[in-house]
Amino acid sequence: MRHGKIFTLVLMLTTTACHSSIPPSSEEAGEMPYGKWGFVFFTPKELPAFVNYVGIIDENNILYSFRNLDSTDEDDASVSSWDKRYMRFAMFNKALHPPVNMLFCWDSIIDKRTYETRITLPKSVRTQMSVSTGIDIFGEKAWYSTMLFGLAPEGKVRIWLQNSGGGDNLLVQPEKITTLSGDKLDGCKGISRLEMSYTIPDGYDQSIKNFIKGKTYPYGKW
Repeated sequence: MRHGKIFTLVLMLTTTACHSSIPPSSEEAGEMPYGKWGFVFFTPKELPAFVNYVGIIDENNILYSFRNLDSTDEDDASVSSWDKRYMRFAMFNKALHPPVNMLFCWDSIIDKRTYETRITLPKSVRTQMSVSTGIDIFGEKAWYSTMLFGLAPEGKVRIWLQNSGGGDNLLVQPEKITTLSGDKLDGCKGISRLEMSYTIPDGYDQSIKNFIKGKTYPYGKW
C-alpha cells in the first residue's frame, strides 16, 4: 500500500474514540514479550506544546486512534539541546505491536501554530523493540519498550527509543517524516486546541517570556 493511502486510512480514524482495529483483532494478535509498548511526547524547557490526536498503524495492520493522551511534559534538562537520558513511561499511550506509520496533531505554544506530523518507521526499529536489551536493576529483562517524541519550535520532531534498563536513549532515523502547518494541514484541520486558558492576551506565560528573554529565537539545536 502506498504511503499516501496508508495515511488516508489513519485519518479516517479521527472520527472514532480511543482506538480501533481491522482484522486481525487486537485480541487475536497478542502483544509484545513485555506487553504493550508505549509512546510519550516531551518538549524543551519553557517551549511547551500540546498533542491533540495520534493515529497509528502497527506492523499487524491494526489501526489505533488516540484522543485521550498522556500529557506533553517539558523537560527541564533539555536546554539548548535534547537530554539524551530523558525517561518517562506511558500510562494511556499504548499499543500492541511496534508502529509502521504514525500521524499526530500538535500545537506549539511558542510558535502559536498547529502542526501535522506524519512518520514512516523502518523495519529495523520494530526489530529493536522486539529484542531484549539486557537486564535492568531489578534483574528483569530490559527492552526498548517506549518511544519518545521530542517536539520543538518550527515543527521540529526527534524520535528515540527508551531503554527500560536505563542509559542513553537510542536516536531513531525515520524512513520518512513530514510536518505540515498552516493551509497545508490535512487530517489535523479543526483539531487544534491552541487557544488555551493559561495563555495571557499578548501571547505567552510570564515564565516563558522570562526564559526566552535575550535568546535568539528559536534557540537551541533541535
